[in-house]
Amino acid sequence: MQPIAHYQQIITDYFNNVTFDKQPTGLYQPIQYILSLGGKRIRPVLTLMAAEIFDTDCRKALPAAVAVEVFHNFSLVHDDIMDDAPLRRGHKTVHEKWDINTGILSGDAMLILAYQYFEQYEPEIFRSLAKLFSKTALEVCEGQQWDVDFETRSNVTQDEYLKMIEYKTAVLLGAAMKMGAIVAQATEENCDLIYDFGRYLGIAFQLQDDYLDAFGNPQTFGKQVGGDIIENKKTYLYLKAIEQANPYEKERLLQWFAVQPDDHMEKIADVKQVFKTSGADAAVKNAIELYTLKAFETLDKMDIDISKKQALRAFGEMLMERNV
Repeated sequence: MQPIAHYQQIITDYFNNVTFDKQPTGLYQPIQYILSLGGKRIRPVLTLMAAEIFDTDCRKALPAAVAVEVFHNFSLVHDDIMDDAPLRRGHKTVHEKWDINTGILSGDAMLILAYQYFEQYEPEIFRSLAKLFSKTALEVCEGQQWDVDFETRSNVTQDEYLKMIEYKTAVLLGAAMKMGAIVAQATEENCDLIYDFGRYLGIAFQLQDDYLDAFGNPQTFGKQVGGDIIENKKTYLYLKAIEQANPYEKERLLQWFAVQPDDHMEKIADVKQVFKTSGADAAVKNAIELYTLKAFETLDKMDIDISKKQALRAFGEMLMERNV
């Protein structure tokens, strides 16, 4: 297995050289734009990496990796419309640079383009990739709808929240890895195990994102610390605090999450204090460790060389080593 930067460079080179110069330009220019903005491109990296884990040249998995990245960016274009987000990766979002109708239609076209990349494979592999992709795409939509629903619900459970982040975020990481295994024609058992490895890591990664949103270092986190608190998002951290806080602390939380005060800093500071005194912060860290260990347990069952298991474990540890 190569260093992560090696796979990232392959993906970057592809998108630097591909052009969507078809007509009408009003449909394809926004696609070219969003795909040119880069990002970490972790999902297509996982597809390339998984192919090599199962002894196949990673470039054979490039069409599947590109499909994953095009689909991910399609979901971001539509998410940005739903969130009325002005910026994506430091640049104007598609619907801000053009308009909402363009964002909807160009996003739709990206979903179809993602499917077309699978046509580069022979029928049996195409069928397996398309089946997995369809299942995953629908789950991502389901997760997004749950996320929207939770904004107006006061009775969200921890299990519901975990299912939401599994569908909205984690299943695509699992599918990205399984696609690499499918291209490499790995055994069904190994395909399923590497899917679970990616899925468990995805849940742990999102839980860590929740934690860092409250307690991360603003210099290294890359986003506004306390953003979820400002937006009254019922994250796992919030749900654990509601469960474990004393009656006074619980009432403070409920009051803060029912308002949008002018002074965000007071709200953030007070809510974070309740997260700490209730033990919610420690509970979330325990959950992150639990799902990371679940990911690593799948490696013990995988029929691959010990060196490759160690490489996957090192990747998982690297992914979870974000500064707090």
